[in-house]
Amino acid sequence: MQESFIREVLEQIARGEVSADQGVERLRHLPYEDIGIAQVDHHRSLRQGQPEVIFGQGKSVEQISRIMETMIKRGSNLLVTRLDKDKAAALQAVFPAAVLHAEARCLTLETTAVEPSGSGTILVISAGTSDIPVASEAVVTARFLGNRVEQLFDVGVAGIHRLLARVELLRSATVLIVVAGMEGALPSVVGGLVDRPVIAVPTSVGYGASFGGIAALLGMLNSCASGVTVVNIDNGFGAACAASRINCSIAAVTSQHC
Repeated sequence: MQESFIREVLEQIARGEVSADQGVERLRHLPYEDIGIAQVDHHRSLRQGQPEVIFGQGKSVEQISRIMETMIKRGSNLLVTRLDKDKAAALQAVFPAAVLHAEARCLTLETTAVEPSGSGTILVISAGTSDIPVASEAVVTARFLGNRVEQLFDVGVAGIHRLLARVELLRSATVLIVVAGMEGALPSVVGGLVDRPVIAVPTSVGYGASFGGIAALLGMLNSCASGVTVVNIDNGFGAACAASRINCSIAAVTSQHC
């Protein structure tokens, strides 16, 4: 349930278009609604500035559908992450307005226009083409949260000239999300080139000694570039949420809407 929905209800009561009892009924499911299989947090957008997001992995199509239906009734925009092709196809059959972002393995459905968030741009960078699914999850999530997003893919350290040719773009971003597998070196390089927040995302991409992303994770945690922040392995979603909050905080400081 978005803040705009609550404001609309209160304004309708103030204008006499809706009775107090009717307004209470429309807001009855704040802060959460128990639907048996889940306790849907309708209050999260008002409380945290970001709506509840459905993690699709491990949930059945029926469970996801019920949660989506509940959120749609309360005027929430929807983001479902970590969906395989079969689940995504089944959900689109039930919700034709939903948009599939196949590369990101995400589904979005907008019930209301996405409100702009933050004053700057979030730049999502991937080291290699194999890292793009995680980077794309970050792109979709950041846009879903109302941010302006740019992307720069396949500019890893094996061909560092590709990155250095785009330094102007790097320095124009407000927040940078850097996604890399293997040894996870790219965030350190980017962190050494810019004076903006850098959020590093290790991926599970790599040969045996990468240990499913642990090598990249440890490399990023040991970055010698100051100020690099690290999220969990393959967590493009979490990186985008953090980047959005940073972008939103900068907007608040500069007195812009967030």
